[in-house]
Amino acid sequence: MTIRAGALLGAFLLLAACNNGTEVRKETPEDQARAVSVTPVAMRPLEVAISASGRLVPREEAAVGAELAGYRVAQVLAEEGDVVRAGAVLARLDAGLLEGEIARARAEVARAEAGAARARLEAERVDGLDNTGVLAQEAIDQRRIARRESDAALAAARAQLQDLTTRRARLTLRAPVGGTIIARSIAPGSISGGGTEPLFRIARGSLIELAAEVTEADLARIRRGAPVAVTLPDGTAVSGEVRMIQPRIEEANQLGIVRVSLPVRQDLRAGGTATARFEGTVRNVLAVPEAAIQYGAQGPSVMVLAPGNRAKRMAVRTGTRAGGYVELLQGPAAGTQVLLSGAAFVLEGDIVRPVKAGAAGAPRR
Repeated sequence: MTIRAGALLGAFLLLAACNNGTEVRKETPEDQARAVSVTPVAMRPLEVAISASGRLVPREEAAVGAELAGYRVAQVLAEEGDVVRAGAVLARLDAGLLEGEIARARAEVARAEAGAARARLEAERVDGLDNTGVLAQEAIDQRRIARRESDAALAAARAQLQDLTTRRARLTLRAPVGGTIIARSIAPGSISGGGTEPLFRIARGSLIELAAEVTEADLARIRRGAPVAVTLPDGTAVSGEVRMIQPRIEEANQLGIVRVSLPVRQDLRAGGTATARFEGTVRNVLAVPEAAIQYGAQGPSVMVLAPGNRAKRMAVRTGTRAGGYVELLQGPAAGTQVLLSGAAFVLEGDIVRPVKAGAAGAPRR
């Protein structure tokens, strides 16, 4: 009985080991490989949007200065931020130094007028006396010359008075255009003509626009009149439009200036900064999902599926990003399978078990 029981137990164990006649297979490296999702490098339509930053500047700036030097500032009637109309008085200079000169010039005009009137009468008395013998011809000619001299003296006196009155008028500083005063460098009591800096700067029409700095390559994709989304530092969004594209590139930084017109707003201040997003164009480019890109000390790279399902790292150069995809300017060719989920835990040379992205049972990203 003991021998029979042992034989039965051995047969049972042998049957279990055979598993209905099938041998137990040892696990291979492929069975132990990490399952990762893969996707091919392919041509995709991406919207190439252009972003740029720049400074807020007046569309047109008018400078106001004193044409006469050496006069004291008597009144300042405008402040920075004031909105003024064309012709508005901004400041007045002291006209005291000119008043005495103007009084003397008026007296000189009166004297010249009297002299001219006397000379005219003297000349009229000799009219028709030429070659009559009543009066020497020399005396007749002298009276006529005296009349012309007195007329010239009167004209000179009047011109001098006109010059002085014009200078007095220029002691009142007026706005040449309507708009917002964005700078003022004048104070009561100061003396005019101390430097070349304008006393007032006015943004004509209160129009402030963005001077966006754009790369040379992107300038070719921007069109006049295109809509622009402008964002101020506080996050405020403003709608703008491309008004002008600068016809030259700055040699120092190889950037061009795009002028973006903006609506009149109080929160747009000259000298501030803003960012612009220009309307993009759609291009077919070689691209991969953003999840495929890894970043390291050597720059961006992707893991590609090499023969034998081995992972291989390949450096890439990226371009435009849009819709979750990244343009590949340099890297694997179209159709190459790149690793997505789990790629961060895969070392170069590891054997992986590829699963097409989106397939049933594929690991989630």
